[in-house]
Amino acid sequence: MIKNRLITPEGTRDLLFEDCIARRKVESAIKEVLIPRGFAEVITPALEFYDVFCGEHDGIPQEEMYKLTDQKGRLLAVKPDLTMPIARLAATRLKDHPLPLRLYYNQNAYRITPALSGRSDEVDQIGIELIGSGTRRADLEVIVTAIEAMSQATSQEFRLELGHSGIFGTLVEALELNEIQTEEIRSLIESKNYPALVDRLERMPNQQAAHALGQLPALFGGEEVLDTLSQLIQLPKIEEIVVYLRSILSDLEKLGLLGQVTLDLGIVNRNDYYTGIVFQGYLEGAGDVVLNGGRYDRLLSHYGADLPAIGFAINVDAVARMARSQMQFQLLPDVLVYAYPGYEVKALQEIDKLIRTGFRAEFCVCETSDEAKAYAIKKGVPNIYLVKDDILEVRV
Repeated sequence: MIKNRLITPEGTRDLLFEDCIARRKVESAIKEVLIPRGFAEVITPALEFYDVFCGEHDGIPQEEMYKLTDQKGRLLAVKPDLTMPIARLAATRLKDHPLPLRLYYNQNAYRITPALSGRSDEVDQIGIELIGSGTRRADLEVIVTAIEAMSQATSQEFRLELGHSGIFGTLVEALELNEIQTEEIRSLIESKNYPALVDRLERMPNQQAAHALGQLPALFGGEEVLDTLSQLIQLPKIEEIVVYLRSILSDLEKLGLLGQVTLDLGIVNRNDYYTGIVFQGYLEGAGDVVLNGGRYDRLLSHYGADLPAIGFAINVDAVARMARSQMQFQLLPDVLVYAYPGYEVKALQEIDKLIRTGFRAEFCVCETSDEAKAYAIKKGVPNIYLVKDDILEVRV
């Protein structure tokens, strides 16, 4: 017995009708923002060598990857991340292209998620990578593009949260934590597990840095959280970050976008390739992050190209699910066109005329006019054209 023939694997699902329309509309809306801004599409293979994703600080555990082998026994991965393959691409086939590279992608990523988590193992993403510029203006452009893309994709309320990976990194460095300790603290901050975090940090020798680190999950809101951070600890690197974030907020205010932006200094992504500003996007009612992004200036050096970069990825499926309720769908044809025997060509010509004038017309493959009428009633098509020497229009 082939017991799994009629079901989909855990973490995947079929998309039907309205789901497909919503996804394509969201994709199209986002591309209308990216392409005029000079971003060009690239497509990387669904299968990559496992080595592309197994860097020391890439942050993707091997147990979360779908793996298989090629004909030579080499280990492959169904790509769990879309930035790393583009880093590989930029370091190889695009190594002689003028910088900065302005790339976008629209592909699926595959990652094994915990059972009952409600998250999909297969996620449709659109994202950009701006490679070859480490400037503040590149950061500003990518943040603004992320906000514009989400505003174009959905009419629902969108919020972008800004943080900086350097805050966590500087405090960890001040505490002289090893890799295991760092990941433990990172996980507690990410999950906002305050009691465990306080318990873990109160044993640290540098209590000023430990206290500041313990406060990161609570540093959420407007520009005032930067004042709080400066009061918690005085370190040159922290002050540089505070000045930088203030300047970004100032420019966003001038652009009229500050109302969609908040600060969250507790963003500590497990993808450890982030080196500067990081940000996450949320849609009202979605319940989870729909956009991730940030600066990653060291990642490309793992592939032989020492280039700064910044980018973001949008979870198209999550956005489409939320946007679907705001969309109007027209799935049924306006007209069902039935041809009596010998009049099939005339019927197809009539369908062509109807389509060119803006109607949705379906060629009826039923054998008799009675079958055509029954089909139209069952499907809910409002009109039938019966094509013979003359064309008779029948309201169903």
